[in-house]
Amino acid sequence: MGKIKITIEDLFSIPSAVIYNPDAFKSVSNIEIDSRRVKKGSLFIAIKGEKYDGHDFILDALKKGTKAVIIDSRKLKKFSFLEIPIVTVNDTAKAYGELAKIWRNKLLAKVISITGSNGKTTVKEMMATLLNEKYNVDKTEANNNNHIGVPLTIFGADKKCEVLVLEQGTNHFNEIEYSANISRPDYALITNVGDSHLEFLKNQEGVYKEKSALLDITEIHGGTVFLNMDDTIIRRHSKNYWNKITYGFNGFVDVRGKILDYTNDGRTKIRISYKGKKIETTLPVYGKSNAEDFLAVSAVALKLGLTGKEILKGTKKIKPVHGRLEVKKFKDAVVIDDTYNSSPSSIESAVDLIKKVKTYRRKIIVLGDMFELGNQSEKLHKDLAKHFSPDKNLFVLTTGNMMKHLNKVLRKKKVKSIHFHIREALSLYLQYEEIENSVILVKGSRGMKMEEFVTVLEKRFE
Repeated sequence: MGKIKITIEDLFSIPSAVIYNPDAFKSVSNIEIDSRRVKKGSLFIAIKGEKYDGHDFILDALKKGTKAVIIDSRKLKKFSFLEIPIVTVNDTAKAYGELAKIWRNKLLAKVISITGSNGKTTVKEMMATLLNEKYNVDKTEANNNNHIGVPLTIFGADKKCEVLVLEQGTNHFNEIEYSANISRPDYALITNVGDSHLEFLKNQEGVYKEKSALLDITEIHGGTVFLNMDDTIIRRHSKNYWNKITYGFNGFVDVRGKILDYTNDGRTKIRISYKGKKIETTLPVYGKSNAEDFLAVSAVALKLGLTGKEILKGTKKIKPVHGRLEVKKFKDAVVIDDTYNSSPSSIESAVDLIKKVKTYRRKIIVLGDMFELGNQSEKLHKDLAKHFSPDKNLFVLTTGNMMKHLNKVLRKKKVKSIHFHIREALSLYLQYEEIENSVILVKGSRGMKMEEFVTVLEKRFE
């Protein structure tokens, strides 16, 4: 099976493109924006980012074998000495997206796109694992889910790829619409609509408006959307879609989930029902939120023709995503690393999990600030108190400018809570206080670097 190639005709179709030395251009199958990854015969696109400008690395790319470049039209004079084909455009980042759209149209693969406030990466990883039982699958790597990351992932897929699983993120209006018009999914889902990115998207309806562009564009192109009917906002808008598959743990849905029980260490026993068929399994990952993600993935897998046997086989291979309800068992403690990010709904899920882990009775919850909540931040931090009740075996440790508000409410509720104004004081507490024989959850937004406290605990208990 031949490689996908970008032709001279493709370059001419880019809006605002002017091509110099076109006769020297030969079709390319490798598109790069990072000069370190350039191979012989590559097309290099010089994009100006927050830290670096790709135009500063064009000569490096040439040394590695670049045969053509796309540059900002305002830079032409600086690079007019080049004897290779030069394509000038008004905006190189948008040109990168236009080329990715062309590449996507040449793919034979079915494209599945995932967005949502929480669980995007977990769903993406679960999805790729299950679908690998039947298909040749490519997926978004790392956190490449924005206007640059989505094209990057698309360029990584070739004609051998049968299913491409894309994660598409946003924190500003119109980002999803932009990347969805590039990816043009065959299947799409929103995991949930929560309070993430309220600083820019204002409220949950704003979050839905931004993310639902993925569903709208999927349907416009004849694709199928998967709707989480347990999410109030998604359910409210479900009548807007006609080519849909519904799923949930409640109500009348196409794919129904039921949590049967939990193991002593917090893993979920689940049943999936679809068209009279039932699949029962114990998930190798933890918590209700992972069960919700698994239900979404199962809905897509069943639509794509996986058998119950293939789903069960794939389920055994599912692994926790680093920093997302990642349970680490030690001789004298269980540590739950949920430090990748944080929001009100994900804290609720994490607290729900720690209550279900019965390995030890004592529970210690370490919380750092939630970010990007805008003017609702103080209120949403205070509101977390509803998830806690006085319990002699429960201790809540907080740090950060916003978590001090939660601490005050917890103390009024007689919940044992300590706020640490200085991070080093919290580190010392976790190093030297008597916290053996406990289940310890650590969670906070990325900027809080709560993974540093997980490292402290790992060194203590290893």
